[in-house]
Amino acid sequence: MEERAENNAEEVKKSPLPSNRVFLPLEWPQRLLGSLFILALIVGMAVVVITIKESLVSKQFESIQKDFYTFTSKIGFTIDEIIIEGRKRTNSVDLLKAIGLSRKDNIFEVDVHALQKRVQQLPWVRKAIVRKSFLPNVIMVSIQEKEVQSLWQISEQFHPIDEEGRVIEADYIPDKPVLLIVGNGAPENINALLNIIKKDTKIFERVKVANYISQRRWNLVLDDVRNGITIKLPEINVDEAWKKLIKLNTTKGILKRKLTIIDLRFKGRIGIKLRKTPENTDIKLNNSVEKNI
Repeated sequence: MEERAENNAEEVKKSPLPSNRVFLPLEWPQRLLGSLFILALIVGMAVVVITIKESLVSKQFESIQKDFYTFTSKIGFTIDEIIIEGRKRTNSVDLLKAIGLSRKDNIFEVDVHALQKRVQQLPWVRKAIVRKSFLPNVIMVSIQEKEVQSLWQISEQFHPIDEEGRVIEADYIPDKPVLLIVGNGAPENINALLNIIKKDTKIFERVKVANYISQRRWNLVLDDVRNGITIKLPEINVDEAWKKLIKLNTTKGILKRKLTIIDLRFKGRIGIKLRKTPENTDIKLNNSVEKNI
């Protein structure tokens, strides 16, 4: 009996159990695509509805805005006057064209920010401030113009340079002495030089030309463009070389001598070249005699 029971148990284990799972056909890709299509259709319809609504609102707003400007113009809110302050070099025709307003324009319609941006795009304008006032209806345009720091000579052309070393794209006729700079890359590097040589105002006032040599270093010409003293500055340690020149001028009066060249490019020594005149005398520097070179 025990053996028969064991055999029955083994047969029960080997026989497959009935399954309650039902296998459906693979329809999920089609359902996913269908859902995405419906979603896209809903989104598209929503976009169309919103666009139409915004268009209608925009048209209604524009109509109301136009009616407002028309009404306020009839009761006197047109521009009475345009006042411009600070203009010296800016071309008046170009300025009025940038402002683009007349007495018939409605003062409420003036966009001061857009007007300010247009004025600041003019070559001589560094900064512009635009304000409007009512009764009387006045547009006030206040401009701050660029200052000419130097005049750049390149390819036989002359270009004014502002305080930031940028070219001012405008015609310029100097009304006072201005530093002449020469050579490729001179405008971009002039401020670094000026920060050094302006430390002695008396010497700086004598500088007429700054020549940027091979985009590496500067030669300065003092007193006269053709017959002045040429100071050759080094490529590096310009500040130290300039301090040396100031000291020599203070103690030895070197810039009072009749020289054509002062060469500061060499560490520990200075080269000079005397102007050829009968009264030339030797110049003592650091307890030694510098010869003509």
